[in-house]
Amino acid sequence: MSKRKQTIKQNQISELYTFHLKNVPQKVLIEGRTPNLPVVITLHGGPASPIPFGVWARGFFPELTDKFIMVYWDQPGCGINNYDLKNNCHINYFVEMTSELIKEIRKLFPNNKIMLWGVSWGTVLSLKVLKTESKNIHAVINYGQVLNNLFLSPAVFEDLRASKISPRKLDKIKNVTSDNFCSKDLELISKYLHKYTEAYVCKTGRQVSYFSLIKGILTSPDYKFKDFKAAFINKTSKNMSFWSEILNINLTSELNEVSTPYYILQGSTDIVTSTYEIEKVIKASNNPNLHLDIIKNSGHIPNIDGMDKTLETLEKAASKEAI
Repeated sequence: MSKRKQTIKQNQISELYTFHLKNVPQKVLIEGRTPNLPVVITLHGGPASPIPFGVWARGFFPELTDKFIMVYWDQPGCGINNYDLKNNCHINYFVEMTSELIKEIRKLFPNNKIMLWGVSWGTVLSLKVLKTESKNIHAVINYGQVLNNLFLSPAVFEDLRASKISPRKLDKIKNVTSDNFCSKDLELISKYLHKYTEAYVCKTGRQVSYFSLIKGILTSPDYKFKDFKAAFINKTSKNMSFWSEILNINLTSELNEVSTPYYILQGSTDIVTSTYEIEKVIKASNNPNLHLDIIKNSGHIPNIDGMDKTLETLEKAASKEAI
């Protein structure tokens, strides 16, 4: 028996639910070794990219499901829940769906601690949903906290200027702002950050095996090939009005006002969601609920050290009594 099949067999909870969120059927995988464990609702990045976790992950992360009841949700418009959002592709729509999902999980686990684990775009959802759901949330653990100036912070252009990028390539993006960008601009900035900086991946850090991850998605017992494809290619990730809303966001005041234990993990080389800016905001804040850990030799995409620190933080947060 493969390790994955053995993990699924050992888990007392391993079920694919269908919840109607905003009146839309959404498939959500819930998996854990025993029913009395703390619950972790995962909010993936992208937007519309159910990686590093999604409904595909049944049996794939025993290091998580041995200690937590994991809730894996492909957000609407991608993966197993891919459909055309049309005019509903805006931040509040996702926040409202997240709120409804939390309520559904609370019904299933009325006495368990519930935590949110957001990555990149998912950190927007975890922060905003606290306005209405803080009573249901024991703690938030976020990696790559979105704050403001996503992709367009001064550090992005400073690091690119200091890199080996050619002046011709830099000219293509130097005047891009959150008000005048197009799809090609974001693709170029992302491409240049990957190629010329350590914004996404720190070259000296211990890297996750993406071959293993892709293989895990392809061999998921819950995914069909169309779901695999929609994890990487979908309309939501290309929606420019949605991106305009995201690029113009500023979550500084909301972050300063959190009343729930809130743990932020940032890669030391991350300039996509600027670690420098996050550190500056938290140092200026007098909010005792805010905690920051900077992961050395890690970028915006969590490497092995980032994932290890996240698991450690989840365990630490779950062990504490509610404030």
